[in-house]
Amino acid sequence: MLSSSIRSVLAASIALAAGSVLQAQDWPHWRGPAYNGTVAASGLPQEFGPDKNVRWKADMPGPGASTPIVVGDRIFLTSVDTAREQLVAMCVSRKDGTILWQKDAGSGYKPTPQGTNIARGKRTRATYASPSATTDGNHVVFFFGNGDLVAYELEGKEAWRRNIQEDYGNFAFNWTFSASPTLVDGIIYLPVLQRDVPIQRGRRGGGRRNRGGPQPDAAAEKKVQAIDSFILAIDPSNGETIYKHVRPSPAKVESLESYTSMIPFVSADGRKEMLLVGGDVITGHDPKTGKELWRWGTWNAGHRERFWRLVPTVVVGDGVALVCAPKRAPVYAVKLGGSGKLTADALAWQSKGRPNPVSSDVPTPAFHDGHFYVLSDVRSALSKVRAKDGDVIWTTPMEKEHLWRSSPTVADGRVWCMNHNGVVAVVDQETGKITHQVAMAGVDDDLIRASVVVAHNEVLIRTNDKLYCIAQ
Repeated sequence: MLSSSIRSVLAASIALAAGSVLQAQDWPHWRGPAYNGTVAASGLPQEFGPDKNVRWKADMPGPGASTPIVVGDRIFLTSVDTAREQLVAMCVSRKDGTILWQKDAGSGYKPTPQGTNIARGKRTRATYASPSATTDGNHVVFFFGNGDLVAYELEGKEAWRRNIQEDYGNFAFNWTFSASPTLVDGIIYLPVLQRDVPIQRGRRGGGRRNRGGPQPDAAAEKKVQAIDSFILAIDPSNGETIYKHVRPSPAKVESLESYTSMIPFVSADGRKEMLLVGGDVITGHDPKTGKELWRWGTWNAGHRERFWRLVPTVVVGDGVALVCAPKRAPVYAVKLGGSGKLTADALAWQSKGRPNPVSSDVPTPAFHDGHFYVLSDVRSALSKVRAKDGDVIWTTPMEKEHLWRSSPTVADGRVWCMNHNGVVAVVDQETGKITHQVAMAGVDDDLIRASVVVAHNEVLIRTNDKLYCIAQ
């Protein structure tokens, strides 16, 4: 019988085969070809820097938190053109860093007065250019935090566009929505897991806790029409909705909000699923209909915590799905292959210890060869954790001056991490020793959140104003 980790890779391989030009070492989704932050690679440089082992570097028109994706000799990513106040979709040559095409992809749609200003420069906490693109090798699909969903052919011809907020109502998120779409087996999956009442900043239901002031009027809140959380399945050839599946949750207020992506999985009996975490639960869904196949939760006992929005995407490995509870809470490994509402027996293990070294509030962990690699932004540490039982093999402290919020990447026997300041730390998989650390951005740079990408034995590092290709 195949192990779950092998099945998940096979599922990814089947999905990649649907694209006509995708190659084995491409990086077609923000978490890579196997949706787990890992790729096969060799011969990557042991040392590098802004001017060392740089094959090329390309100027970016402005900041953006999207992780580049790679198809053959093309790199796709989003950015903010701060000079023109435009959201842009870009295609960069992997051979020499030439900008092959750049499109004004944003519609300018701003549904509410408190919409993010995309032109406030590098220190803006978030822009609409945070979600990463996805591709099947024929179309590349870009999503932006204002709801714009735009598809292009690889050569840059626009195929279609739509705005999710125009179609289904204004988003209800405290922070700028930034889930990345997933394109699997000819379907684009986009989850919109949001609070069930509109955001009213400074008033009832507002985005911040009201400490000491008047408390929300529960009766008045009930009069506000409830907002659904839902999953969209979209045809990549024309942008039309295949289905909209409402996903209910018992969570409250901000704990309903999730910024995670959907991940494919194939169970032991061959059942295909799309996994999704948010709203205090993890669920598995039928890819063709969105029907919920199972759910497990919660890490929020009694759903008492109202401000536990979720950022890390679920990661699959060795028969379990790893879920990172928010803030400084533990990580949870849930057994896969179940049906219906799962009981406490479905929990394989959870991380232990006080203070708990294995925790992640923002970065999505990676999985490789029987182990999860969990980068903790709240504890400034990287941990190697055995997937079958949760044993911690090693924990490596990271420098604490800036937050580590890019998700880790595993390639060529090393774990590649980057912090808000553009400092890249490379950690040996076996020993946990930091083998190389270098600043790839300026001393004043901040809020860099794109993950390091490895494709075709090259390393791509995206800062606020540069895209670097690192290779021997």
